[in-house]
Amino acid sequence: MRIAEIFHSIQGEGLLAGVPSIFIRTSGCNLRCDWCDTPYASWNPEGEEMSVPEILKKISDWDCNHIVLTGGEPMIAPALPELAESLKKQGKHITIETAGTIPPNRIPCDLASISPKLSNSTPPSSRDPAWAKKHEAARLQPDVISEWIRNYPFQLKFVVSSENDLAEIKNLLSRLPPVPSDRILLMPEGIDSKTLASRSPWLVDICKREGFRFCPRLHIELFGHKRGT
Repeated sequence: MRIAEIFHSIQGEGLLAGVPSIFIRTSGCNLRCDWCDTPYASWNPEGEEMSVPEILKKISDWDCNHIVLTGGEPMIAPALPELAESLKKQGKHITIETAGTIPPNRIPCDLASISPKLSNSTPPSSRDPAWAKKHEAARLQPDVISEWIRNYPFQLKFVVSSENDLAEIKNLLSRLPPVPSDRILLMPEGIDSKTLASRSPWLVDICKREGFRFCPRLHIELFGHKRGT
């Protein structure tokens, strides 16, 4: 499968923030978020083809138990189930970061990090009319998300651009099985500390009011917006 990058860092988002982790980023995505922070794995997919044995050899350079399978959208990679099975045989903890548009089909996973895409993710037609239409049609799949949360430990991680996004989040939650509030994470949209800081105060207020979890982007604060972090 095509791999954009493999690196050793700490998890910057979600329930496992701060945990040393190996990130395996597949290249390719079935969506095109307007604010995508890894365009080299979606809008303009890069990387080399690697077999599962080659990936396993690469990650053996690091003594690390937590593996994050990310993208792009890792679930569209044909060899991902084989890779996940191999990692599980090694006793690794597997996080899969997914938009929740592809059914899990019993893939090994210890934490499903599901990031449903709100309307703020849809690119304008002026940017790419074909992808704008395709993205809007595919971005939200409540039945698929429900399958993930029924079968795996999970977190629902929403990228929030404005206070108006809360209505969409509540609408989606009403279409899913009951989700504990501490598994609903709201993350400010942005790729620099200034933008994150400007959006955090009102987002914290929403989290306090609704009982949701505020999700900082620790890797941006520590390293800035760059690859391999």
